[in-house]
Amino acid sequence: MQQRRVKDWAIRLLPLAAVAGLVALIFAMGWNRYLSMEMIREHGLALQAYAREHYVIALIGFIFVYALATASTIPGPVFLTLLGGMMFGPYVGALAQATGATIGSVVIYMVYRTAIGRWLRAKFEADAGLMDRITKGIDRNAFVTLLTLRLIPSVPFVLINACAGMVAAPLRPYIAATFLGLLPSTFIYTWIGSGLGDLLRAGVRPDLRMLVGQFFWPLMGVAFLSLLLPALIKGVQLWRARRRPAAAA
Repeated sequence: MQQRRVKDWAIRLLPLAAVAGLVALIFAMGWNRYLSMEMIREHGLALQAYAREHYVIALIGFIFVYALATASTIPGPVFLTLLGGMMFGPYVGALAQATGATIGSVVIYMVYRTAIGRWLRAKFEADAGLMDRITKGIDRNAFVTLLTLRLIPSVPFVLINACAGMVAAPLRPYIAATFLGLLPSTFIYTWIGSGLGDLLRAGVRPDLRMLVGQFFWPLMGVAFLSLLLPALIKGVQLWRARRRPAAAA
């Protein structure tokens, strides 16, 4: 019995070990250094030209790379977002980034849910304490809760992925909240990135601080939206809930 339990845990933790191995491989090979402003300065124009000539292949490749970067949890995806805007423009670039990041987020969610999420959820339910009430609250308002977290810039993106899996949050609202929650800030960064080609061709060597300073107010708009949008969604849900009894009567 004990041996079977150890085997079950080994199988559960295998995906988590695979992610850890992927992260170790990326850092060992030095691939993480490509997620930098230097990469955009050195290779941005060539990648932009490639995207013009091989649009579909470049778009699929970008989504795959972004999903891999998200799933590996390595820092620096903001530079990929800027590159996406440079290669595909602000609209397609934002959709491609949100798609890739959502795919990678689902991978991490499933890894944690498979590894320890179900065990933790069962433990919370057995204890019937605070964590059980929190997880049930997430179940009732999963979309609004997760969307709010996605829109708040100070909440680490990777932490949301892991915690949602650990408390076994419902998958469909998790996917929807992740994709929609990414779009506002992503659009700002792809919009910034869409102008990098002109700067590089003019001989300017931009850095992230300069770009963020140049687009300070749009980024503040995203921060304001992160507070306003979840409240609006919650208000609409409450309004609809109050209308149902009236309609039934």
